[in-house]
Amino acid sequence: MIQQLLESALQHAQAGRPQEAERLYRQVLALEPRHAQAWHNLGVALAHQGRVQEAMASFQQTLALEPNFPEALFNLGNAYKDSERMDDAMAAYRQALAIRPSYGTARLNLAATLLDIGQLDQAIGILRRLVQDEGNFVMAHSGLLYALHFHPDSDAQSLLGEHRQWSDRHARPLRGQIRPHDNDPSPQRRLRIGYVSADFRFHPVGRFLAPLLAHHDHGPFEIFCYGDVQHADEMTGRLRSACDVWRDIRGGSDEQVAELIRQDRIDVLVDLSLHTGGNRLLVFARKPAPVQVTYLAYCGTSGLETMDYRLTDPYLDPPGMDESAYSEKSVRLRTYWCYEPCIAEIEVGQPPALASGRVTFGCFNNYCKVSPGTWRAWRRLLQAVPGSGLVVYCPFGSHRDRLAGELTAAGLDADRLTLVSAAPTAAYFEQYRRIDIALDPFPFCGGTTTCDALWMGVPVVTLAGATAVGRGGVSILSNVGFGELVAQSVEQYVEIAAALAGDPRRLAELRSGLRARMQRSPLMDAGRFAKDVESAYREMWRRWCKSKA
Repeated sequence: MIQQLLESALQHAQAGRPQEAERLYRQVLALEPRHAQAWHNLGVALAHQGRVQEAMASFQQTLALEPNFPEALFNLGNAYKDSERMDDAMAAYRQALAIRPSYGTARLNLAATLLDIGQLDQAIGILRRLVQDEGNFVMAHSGLLYALHFHPDSDAQSLLGEHRQWSDRHARPLRGQIRPHDNDPSPQRRLRIGYVSADFRFHPVGRFLAPLLAHHDHGPFEIFCYGDVQHADEMTGRLRSACDVWRDIRGGSDEQVAELIRQDRIDVLVDLSLHTGGNRLLVFARKPAPVQVTYLAYCGTSGLETMDYRLTDPYLDPPGMDESAYSEKSVRLRTYWCYEPCIAEIEVGQPPALASGRVTFGCFNNYCKVSPGTWRAWRRLLQAVPGSGLVVYCPFGSHRDRLAGELTAAGLDADRLTLVSAAPTAAYFEQYRRIDIALDPFPFCGGTTTCDALWMGVPVVTLAGATAVGRGGVSILSNVGFGELVAQSVEQYVEIAAALAGDPRRLAELRSGLRARMQRSPLMDAGRFAKDVESAYREMWRRWCKSKA
C-alpha cells in the first residue's frame, strides 16, 4: 500500500502536479509517520508550490529521523536561501557536502549563496573547481560565466574567452544535430517568433517582456512562448495570454525542446536567459530555428556560434566599440529597455530630506552587485556628506556585521547604515519614499531597480562601465534625458551624488517631475518599442532569406 502511494506520488511530482503528490505523501505519513523519505518528498512538493516555510519544516522532520540525508540537507539549504537565511543555507549545503563530497548541485548552490552575500572570489573559486571536477556540469559552467560579469577584473575580451571555452565544451559536440532549415524564405510573409525562458513570471525578464508581448502586431507575427516556469504566478498568466501559442517545456530535454521548436517551424528564436539559471542554451546550440537571437536577461554574449544576433542599444554598446567581444552580431535598438511599473498607484511624495534635514542615499539592487569597490565609493560619499544615511538591500547573515564593522573602521557611525531585506512588491516600492538619491552599483549595474527608482521620483547616480552590463544606468538615464547623472570615474560618481545631496531644491524638482518625464521617454513607449523589435526581426529574416537565395 505505502509503496504504491509513493510510486503514484512520484509520478504526479514528475508530471508537474505537486498538489496531487502532496496529498499522496500525506497519506503515506498518516500510515507511517516516521517515513523519512516521505517527509523529504513532501517537502519537495511543498517547495514546488512556493510554500517555503512548510517545506522547511518537512526537511527538518526528515533530518530528525535520518540526520545523514544529504538530499534533505540540500533542499533545506534551498529553503533557507529562499527565506534569506544565508548563514543557515551555507551551513546546510556544507553538511550535505561533508556527507557526500561529490554532491555537485550542493557545491553550485553554495557558490550561488556566497555570490548573493558578496563573497565573489570565494564563489568563483568554488565554481572553477566544480567545472574542473565535473566537466559536463553545464549549469555550473554557466554559473561561472554569469558570476564573472560581477568581477572588476573582467573585461569584454576575457569574458568572450571564457564563453568560448563553454561553447567548445558543451555546444560544439552537438553540431552533428544541426540540420538544414526548410522554412519558406519569403521575406515579407508572416513570421513565427519564439521566446524561450524559465522566467515568464514576476521577475525582471517577465516585467520587461510584458509590454513587448502586449504590443506585438499579431498580423505579421505569430508569437510562441516556450516556458520552463517552475512556479507560475499572475505574471505568467498575463504573458501566456499575450502570446498566440504557449508551450510548457518543463521536464523536456534540450533535444526534445529543440525538436518541438523545429516542428513548430519557428523562424526567429529568442533566448531570454543567456547564462542565468534555467537557461536553455543547448537548445540554441542545436540551431532549431534559422535565425537565433539573445536578449534581455543581461546584455552580454552567449559564446555560441549558432546564436546569430544580440539586441542592444547605442548606450550599452556605443557605435565604434570593439564588437569582436561578442560571438553574435549586435543589433542596436533605440533603447534596450521597455518599462512598465507593476504598481502605479503609489504616489511619489516629497524628498524625505525636506522633512528630516538629512539626505538618505539608497540601493535596492540584488546584493551580489554591490562590489567592494562600490562599498569604498559609498563610504567616501558618506564622509563627503556629513550626517547623511544609506539604506541598502542585504539578505540576512553574519556578513551584515562585517559591513557595520567596515563603516566603523572608516570613522563612520554604523547607525548611518540601514540594511533592509526583501519585501512584497508594494512595500518594496514604498521603500523608495525613504531615500533621496539612488546609487547604482558597479561594475554590474542595475536595470529593473534603476527604472523603479526613477518611477518613484528618485534620481539615480551611475558609473559608466567598460562592459555592456556596466552601462545599464547609462542607457536608462540617457533615455530619460539625465546624462548629467552619469559619472566617468569613481571620483566623479562621488562628486555628482554629493552635489545633488547639497541641492535640496534640485532634489525636489527631480522628485516632482521624474515620473512624467519617464512616461514621455522611449523607456515607456511600448508601441514604438515593439515596432523597433519587430523591424529588427524582419531585417534579420530578410538577411536569412537573402543568404538562402
